[in-house]
Amino acid sequence: MEALTVLAADSQVQMSWLVRHAVMTDEIALDFDHAFRMAEALVAEGEPARGVMADLREIDVVLSKMSGGRNADRWTRDALSTDEGWALARRLARRVLVAELGEWQHPLPEISVIR
Repeated sequence: MEALTVLAADSQVQMSWLVRHAVMTDEIALDFDHAFRMAEALVAEGEPARGVMADLREIDVVLSKMSGGRNADRWTRDALSTDEGWALARRLARRVLVAELGEWQHPLPEISVIR
């Protein structure tokens, strides 16, 4: 849920989180990707609920379509507040968090970056 919390956050909050942790914008998508890869297995254990998998898959598709060198402008910090792909991913992440936790706004996680 931590990856979704970052993805669901308002763009200004996301930008501050990126600066605070000295990571690039793609870290938001990478964290989601790592969590999404485990989601199918976790559904069998009851988390996340099977009903949110469609939204998680759609987020994965949205972020995948944004990938590639021709879309580099979609991965800037400024794009977080202007790009429709980020806006759609944000709306979907919020919907999943509401379904799973009752609300979408949660404190963003602290991360440790190993360089």
